[in-house]
Amino acid sequence: MNLKPFLSFSEISIAELDEWKNQGGKIAGIYCIYAPNELIRAAGIVPVGLCGKKQAPIKDAERELPASLCPLIKSSYGYAVTDTCPFFSFSDILVAETTCDGKKKMYELMKELKPLHLMHLPHTQEGDAALAYWMEGLRELERFLFEYSGVAVTEESLQHQIRQQNEIRKALWDISILAADRRSPLTAMEMLAVQESTSFCVHPETYLAQLTTLKSELETFLNQPDLPDQGGVRILLTGCPVGKGSDKVIRIAQHLGARIVAMENCSGLKGMTLAVDEAGDPREAIARRYLKIPCSCMTPNPNRLESIQEIADLFKVDAVLDMTWLGCHTYNAESTTLQRFVEDALELNFLHIETDYSESDEGQLQTRIEALIELSE
Repeated sequence: MNLKPFLSFSEISIAELDEWKNQGGKIAGIYCIYAPNELIRAAGIVPVGLCGKKQAPIKDAERELPASLCPLIKSSYGYAVTDTCPFFSFSDILVAETTCDGKKKMYELMKELKPLHLMHLPHTQEGDAALAYWMEGLRELERFLFEYSGVAVTEESLQHQIRQQNEIRKALWDISILAADRRSPLTAMEMLAVQESTSFCVHPETYLAQLTTLKSELETFLNQPDLPDQGGVRILLTGCPVGKGSDKVIRIAQHLGARIVAMENCSGLKGMTLAVDEAGDPREAIARRYLKIPCSCMTPNPNRLESIQEIADLFKVDAVLDMTWLGCHTYNAESTTLQRFVEDALELNFLHIETDYSESDEGQLQTRIEALIELSE
């Protein structure tokens, strides 16, 4: 299987972004899956993910931000303030969101570096008022995008982007299911690269073709007779976003012989089965789809429990590992609700881990994850 386009997505994306900029194209740096790709691309702008997922820039961020903030916020700001992330450097504008108090205050500082639009999310997904509020917010975003690209969003362009992004999400979901097959050779680290790459594609049609090829290659491989079972306790990883540099929990679980077969987080399966309705008003359809994303910033958040149950059943998991970052109050607080649901309703073993990007607690994490694995065998 050819995983090079996904394992090397950073290098490939940088080259394509450079070409796009040289042709006069605009780039929007985004920090969250609430940022509507369809609307941004319909405005002639390429969205690229900017979340910081490495330890190195945190020390620079802590000169201005409290040390008690979560590592994702500090890493993101550290990259921005030092201009050491090529994707931040390429970005002409930033599209941010009010998913937590720490990020909101960080964005107040970040807007001094580049033009920034802050999407104000409602606190709940329920009721007509929340939808109306969110739709008005997306109209404000559309006006901001037009100011920088000069490209008016048309219904035709929106419908094209909706169809394309739906196809990409569907392909990623199908690949995730195939990769979780007991005979699949793909590791969680390789699937992390595949899932992360969606935030860095400049040309969606090329990316979709690569996903289609990978899916076909996986299907061909799995159709071979007498493939061995890869074995190992099957774990569903949920919680905060992970990525290169913040993947220690995945590495530890793999080292201990477990298989993380599904990752229900912002850089993984969260919201992946939520398609934008291709009939009717495309702007309203986009608003409805993104408002359903099961993030812990929403209260109540029953969609997350439904998503966890769907994934646990479909991916046939043996245990749930909830990994949250220190200082991420919403996900840490919601872990109590999640644990009760997993243990009582799903009757699965559960472990909550609160950590950061450093390596100082890896020994302790290994002991706790090993206990979860032994309990689930």
